[in-house]
Amino acid sequence: MNAQELLQEISEYCRQTGLAESTFGRRAVNDGKLASRLRHGGRITTETLDRIRNFMTTNRNVVARPSIIPRSLDRGFESAVAPVASLAAARPAPSVVPMPMPVGGPGLSQGGNGGADPQRNFRFFDNRQKYLLFVNTCSEKWVVAHRVSMELANIHPRPPALRVFDAGVGDGTVLLRTMRAMHDRFPHTPFYIVGKEISLEDVRLATQKMSDRFTEHPATVLVLTNLAYADAPWLHVKSLSAASSMVWHEMALTGSSAHQFEQQITDLVPFLNENWKAGVSPKTGNPVYERPVVLVIYREDHKFLLDPILPRPGGTVANYDLVIASQPYRARASLDFKAKRVIAPLARALGPGGRLIAIHSHGNDPGHEIVQRVWPGDNPFLHDRHQIMKAVKHELGQAGRDLNFNAYADNRSLFRYDMHTLPSEITQESSIGTSTLFAAWNAAIYVSQVEDHRVAEAAADGRYLDATAEVLQKHGGLWFIDESYVISRRRE
Repeated sequence: MNAQELLQEISEYCRQTGLAESTFGRRAVNDGKLASRLRHGGRITTETLDRIRNFMTTNRNVVARPSIIPRSLDRGFESAVAPVASLAAARPAPSVVPMPMPVGGPGLSQGGNGGADPQRNFRFFDNRQKYLLFVNTCSEKWVVAHRVSMELANIHPRPPALRVFDAGVGDGTVLLRTMRAMHDRFPHTPFYIVGKEISLEDVRLATQKMSDRFTEHPATVLVLTNLAYADAPWLHVKSLSAASSMVWHEMALTGSSAHQFEQQITDLVPFLNENWKAGVSPKTGNPVYERPVVLVIYREDHKFLLDPILPRPGGTVANYDLVIASQPYRARASLDFKAKRVIAPLARALGPGGRLIAIHSHGNDPGHEIVQRVWPGDNPFLHDRHQIMKAVKHELGQAGRDLNFNAYADNRSLFRYDMHTLPSEITQESSIGTSTLFAAWNAAIYVSQVEDHRVAEAAADGRYLDATAEVLQKHGGLWFIDESYVISRRRE
C-alpha cells in the first residue's frame, strides 16, 4: 500500500466517523500530524501501518457525528444552515476519464466536439437561465455569505481601510451580505472592496444591489473589474497592448439617499454595455475580455476621507484582509490549473493577517445522487481541499513560507445548503410538481457542471425526471454540500 492509498482510507474513515484527521492520528498512533506527514512525503513502518489498520478495524462502527453549522445571521432562515447530513458514504472514485481542460479561466465547460471548434466551448457559469434559476431556488449564496462572514472575527484591518477582494462577484448576493456583516462589525472603518467578474449581466445585477451599501456605509470604495486572477487584485495588466486599451472609469456618487445612488448606478448601464464585452479565445475557447475595464464607485462627499485608498491607474497595492473565492474554478479542471491559475495568485494578494476563504462543491449529497443515477460513475468533484492546498503550497514555494494552510475538520469545513420547497410539497404520498422537478434537475446538473450536450441526451428519453423524483422523495427534499478551506498570512 502506498501513502496515497493509505491517506484515502484514513480520509474515508474520518468522514464516516466525524473525526478530525489530527484526532485520528493521536488516537491511532499518538501522532496528531500523521496525515500531514504522509501528504508531504513522510514514511511509516509496517508496525505503524498495522496499528493504523487495527484501529480502523476495531473502531469501524463508531457512530458518525453530525456536522453542526451555527445559525444564520438571518434568524428567519434557519433551514439554510441546517446541520450537514451524515457523511458516511465515502466519495466514490471517478470511473470516467475527465476531458482535458482548456487553459484560461475558471468555470469553463467543454463542448461536445472534443474542442475542435472553440466557439462551441462555453463558460458554464455564463449559461444565464441555469444560473439564475439555481440562484433563486437554492440557498447557496446566503449560506456562503454566512460562512464568509464568520471569517470577519479573525481579521484585524489596519489603516487606512479594511481591504476585501471578491474573486467572483456573480450576481452580487454574497458580496452584498458580506458587506452588511462588515458594517455590523466595523461600522466606522473605511472599506476598499475589489470584485472580479467577466459577465456583463452579473455586473449589472451586482451594481444594482449596492445603492443601500453606500447609504449605510458611506466610507466605501467599490471597484469592479474584468481582469484575470493574476492581475485583478492589483488592478494592473502585465501586457503592454492590454494596458494601452484599458478603460478606467470613476463614478463619484452625489446626493445622500439610496434612491439617488440607485439612479446614478443605473445610468452606468450604457457604459457597461459598451465596454464590458467578452469574446472567445480562438486557441482555447475560453471567454476573454475584449478590453480590460476598471470601474471605481464611491461617494463624492467622502472623497477627501477616501483619497488614501482610491486606486489609481497603473496599479495599486493588494494586501487584502479578506479574499473571497467562492466557486472560483470548474470542478473538473486540473489540479495544476486550480492551484497555479486561481488560488496561488489570490494567496499572493493577502496582506499581513489576511485570510483567503475558498469554497467549492463537495458532492456526496442528493444532488450528486441524481447525476449518478442518470450517468452512473460520473464524479466531477475530483479534488478535495487537502489536494488543492498541497498543490498551492508547492506552486508558491518560498513565497508561501509565511502562509498557514487551514483545512479544518469536516464539521467546520463542510456545510449544507438547500433547494427551497414548501414544507408539504415533497412527501411519499403525493406527486411532485413539474416545476419543482425541473428546478431540482437544473440545480443538480448546475452544481455538477454537466455540459449541455449530455443534458440534451439525457432529456431525450425523460428518465432524468424519474431519477429526480425518486431522489427527492427518498430524502424529502434536495440539498448540496460545499467544502471550504482557509489560507492565511501571518501577522507582522
